[in-house]
Amino acid sequence: MPFPISSQVQTAQQTPKHYGITSPISLAQPKEADLVLTRKLTETLRPFGVFEEELELQRRILVLGKLNTLVKVWIREVSEVKNIPASVIDNVGGKIFTFGSYRLGVHTKGADIDALCVVPRHVERSDFFSSFYEKLKEQEEVKDLRAVEEAFVPVIKLSFDGIEIDILFARLALQAIPENLDLRDDGLLKNLDIRCIRSLNGCRVTDEILHLVPNIENFRLTLRAIKMWAKRHNIYSNILGFLGGVSWAMLVARTCQLYPNAVASTLVHKFFLVFSKEWPNPVLLKQPEDCNLNLPVWDPRVTPSDRYHLMPIITPAYPQQNSTYNVSTSTRAIMVEEFKRGLAITDEILQNKADWSKLFEAPNFFQKYKHYIVLLASAQAEKQHLEWVGLVESKIRILVGNLEKNEFITLAHVNPQSFPGPKEGTDKEEFSTMWVIGIVFKKMEGSENLNVDLTFDIQTFTDTVYRQAISSKMFEQDMKITAMHVKRKQLQQLLPKMTIQRNKRKLSSDGVRAMNEGSLDLSVDSDNSMSVPSPTGHSAAKLSSPEAESSGETDGRVAVDPAVMAICSFFLLPKCQKFSSLHPSPELEEAVIFMLFFAQFHQFSVLTESLRNTSQTMSNLYCFNKISIFSSTTAFNIDKKSYVLQKNSNADLSDVPILPTNPIAVVKNSIKLRLSR
Repeated sequence: MPFPISSQVQTAQQTPKHYGITSPISLAQPKEADLVLTRKLTETLRPFGVFEEELELQRRILVLGKLNTLVKVWIREVSEVKNIPASVIDNVGGKIFTFGSYRLGVHTKGADIDALCVVPRHVERSDFFSSFYEKLKEQEEVKDLRAVEEAFVPVIKLSFDGIEIDILFARLALQAIPENLDLRDDGLLKNLDIRCIRSLNGCRVTDEILHLVPNIENFRLTLRAIKMWAKRHNIYSNILGFLGGVSWAMLVARTCQLYPNAVASTLVHKFFLVFSKEWPNPVLLKQPEDCNLNLPVWDPRVTPSDRYHLMPIITPAYPQQNSTYNVSTSTRAIMVEEFKRGLAITDEILQNKADWSKLFEAPNFFQKYKHYIVLLASAQAEKQHLEWVGLVESKIRILVGNLEKNEFITLAHVNPQSFPGPKEGTDKEEFSTMWVIGIVFKKMEGSENLNVDLTFDIQTFTDTVYRQAISSKMFEQDMKITAMHVKRKQLQQLLPKMTIQRNKRKLSSDGVRAMNEGSLDLSVDSDNSMSVPSPTGHSAAKLSSPEAESSGETDGRVAVDPAVMAICSFFLLPKCQKFSSLHPSPELEEAVIFMLFFAQFHQFSVLTESLRNTSQTMSNLYCFNKISIFSSTTAFNIDKKSYVLQKNSNADLSDVPILPTNPIAVVKNSIKLRLSR
């Protein structure tokens, strides 16, 4: 549907209808100056391609019509095969619904379409991924057809007449699917499996948003502006810990509720005014409703882990969820900073001191920080590389979380844009993708030099990625992750050429030191990568003292040294008591002792992974960086005695899943810095 200027500046008539969970802040009608600024905003957005031409829009409608007809024909065929009565088949229905940016009316040129195939109760999910998949394959217009049946939300992806479409599946407990079906009806969720509920959630949330804003056209133009601003400022990515499309839509919708009669120029300014304030007050478009279906919902009164969400934006459809679960301390700080900067710029625009173009000026991420970590994911086959990059990208927020918990780091900012990785300089073809993370180190007093070791933070992240790849059976021998530290000056030389100078198989620490010569505040910068045995191979660990090692007492017996126990109690127990929902208790102390014994047998990367996956409560602990005292590269001192982590291949733990026996070549990333004041 086109959005001409004339329709964009429609003003909402003041109505007695109440939107949102609070009263409006202002019911003021727009002035002529507001309408002029809105027209200027529209003209500024046009060169960015945020408005689709009428011809392209009609093409989308035609494609969706063909797809809808195909679904109806397929459902009739499945019904006949299953001997459904003819009287039922005649009215069995079936329908394609849309959601996401297309349904909201804010899709850009060339954007894909999110769709949902809704079927009656006698059509199974297996039918969707078999007979419907085959039917799509027969269509001449369909290209790049692929099914992802094992995904968290199963999907069929395809290109239909050049338009990318993702189709989800939902089977309702209805005999037939009427044309006027309203998916917002909570009763439709009864007796559905969880995958169908997840699939329905996108449509239900999108429809609720459109029903909860006072003026859809003003909402759409404002959302187009905010989404473009977020993309230009590198804060548009749910998977990397920023906000995704639905979260930005809900923030704009809430702004519209607070200023129901305002036009887009005013709403953009009010958006920054409202959301530059203190978080984590939750954003709600309506009062949550309990449908008594026993589905998990966001509720910090009931679920302790929900209390630790940093920027909660709650979906309006049951079951209510926090759409910003991935937001971290760093990403929230970055977004709030951008909100405040946006407020300052829009203040200038409303005072005619600046144009709208200033709001959409892209900051230079690669000049913003003095230190960066470059993360590289590579594989030798293109298909494997695409899968590998998807997995690595989905876990980068874990690396950001590890870095921001480091006592020497204030902020870690990952750029959502990825880049083609460097070439190896060999005849062997390799596909690689690169991400860049800006780092801000704390200013330390009273010390000329600061030694910072990021090895554990990086290695914990890579261990997590490799284990996920192995458990999902997608891992291949040539899949690698490499991390290196570079200074701002070096990064500027690196990015335009899209190449990193390195050896065929590993980064030379001497070479990196040479790169860092001439740097202003880095006297020693040892960034190196080396091949090590896989963290998933059969290797265990045992804590022992140097005296025990020298006396040959390494028979694998489990013995807790009092000094080691003291360290565990000192670092872990207070953290558990402070951040978990449990009260201090003997059971909690037993948990700490269990972690100690677990650590004696297994690498601490495994311990950290297990702790993260144990429960929502344990995921809130901020003690993982403290566990690095047990790292195989680190020693600690208690009562003037040094205790180190020793390997013991004979140890075993019966309740730990069996891992592959063949060692896998893994790149271990060691980043040790010495920073001058």
